[in-house]
Amino acid sequence: MSQKERAYSTAVNSRFTVRDFTELVKIGIVNSNTITAFTGMWLAFQLNGISFMQNMNIVIFTIIGSALIVAASGAFNNVYDRDIDGAMERTKDRPTMTGKISGSRAMIIASVLGIVGTILLFMTTWQAGVIGIAGVFLYAVVYTMWAKRHLVSNTIIGSFSGAVPPLIGWYAVTPHFSWVPIMLFLVMFCWQPPHFYAIAIRRVEEYRAAGIPMLPVVKGFERTRISMLIWVVFLTVLPFFMTALGPVYVVLATVLNLGWLALGLYGFKMKDITKWATWMFIYSLNYMTILFVAMVVIAIFL
Repeated sequence: MSQKERAYSTAVNSRFTVRDFTELVKIGIVNSNTITAFTGMWLAFQLNGISFMQNMNIVIFTIIGSALIVAASGAFNNVYDRDIDGAMERTKDRPTMTGKISGSRAMIIASVLGIVGTILLFMTTWQAGVIGIAGVFLYAVVYTMWAKRHLVSNTIIGSFSGAVPPLIGWYAVTPHFSWVPIMLFLVMFCWQPPHFYAIAIRRVEEYRAAGIPMLPVVKGFERTRISMLIWVVFLTVLPFFMTALGPVYVVLATVLNLGWLALGLYGFKMKDITKWATWMFIYSLNYMTILFVAMVVIAIFL
């Protein structure tokens, strides 16, 4: 047994901390997805005249259920990606890599989280439960086990699962069809490629070393910049299909979209593409935070 294998074996048997657990489930992604699920749920309450306070059981089941299935998906991803995480600086210290959490233990955690989360979602509506299962399958199986390793379009395919939480939130409250949750899905779907391509540009050599066919690795930076711009253009159209949220939202979302579009266009003049990608990444984070908080606040006054 090599020194690395001995160290790994020893680490597996050690106790893991709360921080190890939060890294296993990708707590940042859990938090952001739970926020979007809450937004979908909140809008369903407000736009359909359904009492929020009188349906706290739905609120609790939806929030906890959404968080748990996202956590389960993240944990499974960490287990499956152990063979490539070691080649990347940002993932090499994950507890599934260091051995603080063994693969079998991580799978048990992922399974328990996924089962409990799914049960909670089904306790709201069957539609929310089915959408939750679909989201987990898309991320854990379609994206993690297949698209991420074989397709240049992996980011786009992964965006389907990342756009599911608002649908869960909406349909946990009301099973009736509406264009509002569809638009929320599309906002999340179109937001993810420019966000994750910005990360891919900054970490291009790590993805190359890991053998992951991210767009910057396979097609280069210029092609990636064009793709990012196209997805931002798609975003600029969506506010005009969300008039149910009122003119304030349409104006605010349009301003945010035009700002992102201007930054995207400015990137073609910058020589330091890594710096530009960092700006795009930071803008994307603030964009999503402002937009979804605005939806929650604006809906109160509708």
